[in-house]
Amino acid sequence: MGGEKQDVITAVRFHPFFQGAEPMVISLLLEMCEERHFTAGDVILHARERRTGLFLVIDGIAEVYVMDEQHGRNEVLEIIAKEEMIGFSSLADFLGAIEQTDDVKAEELVEVRAVEDIRALYIPFEVVTKRWTDPIVHDYFLTQVAIRLRDVYSSLAEQVRLARDMGESDSLVLRVQDIMSPITVTCSPEESVQNVARKMIDNRISSVLIMEGEQIAGIVTERDIVERIVVQNRTYQELAKNIMTENPITISRFSYYYDALSTMVLKGVKRLPVEDNGIVCGMLTLSDLMRKKNESMLKTIRSIEEADVQSLPQVKGAIYKVFETLLKEQVPMVNVLAVVTTLFDRLIKRAVNLALQDIQDNTGLTPPVTFNLYTMGSGGRGEQFMLTDQDHFLVFENSDDEEEVHSYFKLLGEKIVHYLELAGYARCKGLMMSSEATWRGTLDEWRIRLKEWGIQSSNEQLLLAINFFSYRMVYGDENLHHKFEDIIDETLQRYHLFLFRLAQIEQERPMTLLGQPIRSLFRLEKKCIDMKKDILFPYHHGLQILSMVHGVLSGTPFERIDALEQQGVFSHNFAHDLREAVNQVLTLYVQLRWKQAKKNGGSSSILYFTTLTTREKEELIISVKTLKELQNKLFYQFSMQI
Repeated sequence: MGGEKQDVITAVRFHPFFQGAEPMVISLLLEMCEERHFTAGDVILHARERRTGLFLVIDGIAEVYVMDEQHGRNEVLEIIAKEEMIGFSSLADFLGAIEQTDDVKAEELVEVRAVEDIRALYIPFEVVTKRWTDPIVHDYFLTQVAIRLRDVYSSLAEQVRLARDMGESDSLVLRVQDIMSPITVTCSPEESVQNVARKMIDNRISSVLIMEGEQIAGIVTERDIVERIVVQNRTYQELAKNIMTENPITISRFSYYYDALSTMVLKGVKRLPVEDNGIVCGMLTLSDLMRKKNESMLKTIRSIEEADVQSLPQVKGAIYKVFETLLKEQVPMVNVLAVVTTLFDRLIKRAVNLALQDIQDNTGLTPPVTFNLYTMGSGGRGEQFMLTDQDHFLVFENSDDEEEVHSYFKLLGEKIVHYLELAGYARCKGLMMSSEATWRGTLDEWRIRLKEWGIQSSNEQLLLAINFFSYRMVYGDENLHHKFEDIIDETLQRYHLFLFRLAQIEQERPMTLLGQPIRSLFRLEKKCIDMKKDILFPYHHGLQILSMVHGVLSGTPFERIDALEQQGVFSHNFAHDLREAVNQVLTLYVQLRWKQAKKNGGSSSILYFTTLTTREKEELIISVKTLKELQNKLFYQFSMQI
């Protein structure tokens, strides 16, 4: 090992395999080992190849995988990082547990490949033998093998289940590193836009990363150059830092396909720099994703943006296709709803823009003041997966010309309802729509309404308030939104009775635990449960009221959970359990409703326990228990606050 020997000793001497050995012993053992280097993509251990030792990773990352020859891709089993060992499966041979034969089929079926440049120490079994009696080494091997056995068993069990239920799914196994471009073109912030453009042309790319050392400062795209240089008639000698988009969104190389797709759709970007431990290692584009999968997502987004009166009704079907695809691919329900919510939000925005254009074309009028459109109910919670009733309201700035303002927004509210109806949203039977005078108004008018709710707190007003406080802005101006929420916050601070009455209603309908085991439910003749009435409504209302008590006025349920965790209302562990419980309940509920819609157009939320697997039943029991704990926190913490 020559002059590099001391460097290797420094790198490995504290590893459990060498820890406890005298320096002289370590030196002698290393004489029997060999330092090896692999470049990204090199196979470190081949399948069906006899192993003669282990590898200790000094620097770099490797992956253990099985080659799927039928589909021409690799199924990654685990990632091996720095200071971890490669080749544990061959310990069976080392220990003599497998009879040595000449049949190569008896050897390992997995391969190990360098994900990036790797520096490793090859440790022959002869050296392993010399260290085997050391208790530290023995415990280390036992622990590592147990951990990996558990992880691999869990992974295989999940893959078998998914293969049985849904068939093969690319989005579950494809990672960003499998589809990204490993080549990134970069510039410094001080380079000219002309140099940036030249690099785009030379490399046939549409974006360049702007780097400060190893850190991403920004990104420049073709569109940036057109909009910020060409359109504004600025010189091409302008510095890259003056036109770049700062702090671009990034993604980990080990993220899954659906993570990348969700991020692009939710954030409205088409490019994601790929990072590994904070270091840029590639670029992923929307085109990369579309080449691996069908183009339904891209086509759906385009169909929404370009929808007119004739094509607007077709958008719903396109969104449903995306939704069904994500369901079939077993993407986590939270991710599914986030993607679909974004598409529905785009649809609502398109309807508003069509309404604005309609008014301008026919009357010549434009909005006299700034306005916002808010959605409520499942849309406000970001949990809408099918177009149901319309639930929305308008808020607009105060004006000296009240007649002009109210006349315009009355017309706009009616037009919005009309275009949303064309898109597939039914009119709300309870008339909670911006076409109604009680669901639109100036900031001052909303202040008065909220005050009335706070003072009177009648059952009818409380029911309206429960739906109202699931609001989420989908169109408008952030400054106006902040003014609106300031009014809401001020009202809640002044009228504690309002929050008390909301909590009191929830106390009158506590969530019922399913019990353990679930077989006991049948003895009680309870063979089903109303997912919406008995689980989701108490959860939504409890979280909503608890959030309001602590000043969290709006946001999706997960955003509220995050905020309450940050405030210390929820512990980290409880917040994690709560998210898992919600995801499980929503998965069952959404699948139930979607099957009904596909089968007979029904909309029942009644779930029969006989339709569930044993695992689903047990998970439902645990989830309801966690949601019940949330409701209990409301009752306790509310009494402490009010």
